[in-house]
Amino acid sequence: MSLVTEIAILVLAGFVGFAVISKIPNTLHTPLMSGTNAIHGIVLLGGLLLMHEAQGWFEHLLLVIAITFGTINVIGGFFVTDRMLEMFKRKPEPEPETETEVAGDAEAAEEQP
Repeated sequence: MSLVTEIAILVLAGFVGFAVISKIPNTLHTPLMSGTNAIHGIVLLGGLLLMHEAQGWFEHLLLVIAITFGTINVIGGFFVTDRMLEMFKRKPEPEPETETEVAGDAEAAEEQP
């Protein structure tokens, strides 16, 4: 493919991505983004596979940067997903106080001046 074709595909993909993301409600944005961050593992795999074919220090540097950012994105995606799922868990109900605990608290309150 020519450079012009590749740039046209990149620009069109950007417009399509913006159109799709702008239609998503805010409540679904975080779960979808955490999932797509986890999919970013493809960059990790591609970077690792291309590492042995890279020629020169500049290509190695770009691959190391891509692998580093991909790793940060994947780990961040899992942290966001875990934090989001914590919000949906039910909080444990406090245990009812027994009579001896209530009586002990009342005695401790009477002893303080």
